[in-house]
Amino acid sequence: MPGVLDGIRVLDFGRYIAGPYVGALLADFGADVIRVEKRGGSEDRFVLPLTTDADGRPGEGALFLQMNRNKRSVTLDPMKPEGRAALDRLVATADVVIANLPPQTMARMGLDYASLRAVKADIILANLSSYGKDGPWATRPGFDSVGQAMCGSIYLTGEPGRPWRAPIAFIDFGTALHAAFGVAMALIEKQRSGRGQEVVGALLATAAAFNGFLLTEQSALEPDRGPIGNRAFNSGPTDLFQTKDGFIVVHTVGNPLFKRWADLMGEPEWLEDERFATDDARGENGAVLSERMAAWCAERTRDEALEALAAAHVPAGPVLKPQEALDHPQVRALGLLHPVAWPGADRPAMVAQAPIWLSETPALPPTGQAETGAHTDEVLGAIGYGAEDLAALREAGAI
Repeated sequence: MPGVLDGIRVLDFGRYIAGPYVGALLADFGADVIRVEKRGGSEDRFVLPLTTDADGRPGEGALFLQMNRNKRSVTLDPMKPEGRAALDRLVATADVVIANLPPQTMARMGLDYASLRAVKADIILANLSSYGKDGPWATRPGFDSVGQAMCGSIYLTGEPGRPWRAPIAFIDFGTALHAAFGVAMALIEKQRSGRGQEVVGALLATAAAFNGFLLTEQSALEPDRGPIGNRAFNSGPTDLFQTKDGFIVVHTVGNPLFKRWADLMGEPEWLEDERFATDDARGENGAVLSERMAAWCAERTRDEALEALAAAHVPAGPVLKPQEALDHPQVRALGLLHPVAWPGADRPAMVAQAPIWLSETPALPPTGQAETGAHTDEVLGAIGYGAEDLAALREAGAI
């Protein structure tokens, strides 16, 4: 069955997560996504290596396998005149270009929107950066963690005086999700009007949007909130709790859930206690609620606690190690993770598809990452480069 994006061609110049994940999502739903990188492979190809070569050098990594599933691979150096000519010919066949490179680099490579439009007027550019196109930090480099830091997330995480960075790159992934949504809208507009456009995203913008409700509160009321560990500002009990054999998380929001929890704890009088009358009050007095919940959990195993909470319809889950997450029956039941083989590996690795299911046009299962430049001859041959032309490009160091 063809994907919903069948017939859409995407040139992916993304690196690491924010750019490549846009391409991965589009590829999952049928777009022909061509990963373009330098000869020998870009640096993000070797993050968290899964293999080593005969000389002990790192091979392709877990990050690349996840971010570049279902893509073709082309090597091309647009800084060389021959490479720039090949790039222009590729752009002329494309619907979308993705890049999350510094603006100066994009201009030098001919990937800025003005240069791309000069080649193909209806091109769509997904242009992702750390801080946006304008402002005093617009040209600075940055990664996910900087977005976490500058939106207030790191300050509000952890204990007072000990801020913590989240290890999951949720700012990168969030920026990619918004960009993919923007590309989808741009493709719809292109169908209607024939016009392309630039889709601009920024890690800092995503971070501020994700923390938007707390920034809204701060701008209106100036509460100057600080870190409170794993508790929540506006609910309770919401926290991590240690059982006899592991940790669980409990998240209780709203009066009906709090009643169920209080009944389970044998504390019906707390339903009339002003300290716990609202979510905000329960957040302010969360330490009291967490202390009661901690004592209850300490008497039970993880499974016993989770079963009792589930029976009471109180949201809770186990704190899992990565291997436990892979083995959990509910994770397996999702059908999200697929075994993918790759060169030099002893066994397949589990790779996630897009975590969204369309009933009529489902996502394609992940395929293995392409070896560096595996499709260079195929892709360039389809736009008119013959054997002698390809040999000349290699001689010039352009591919």
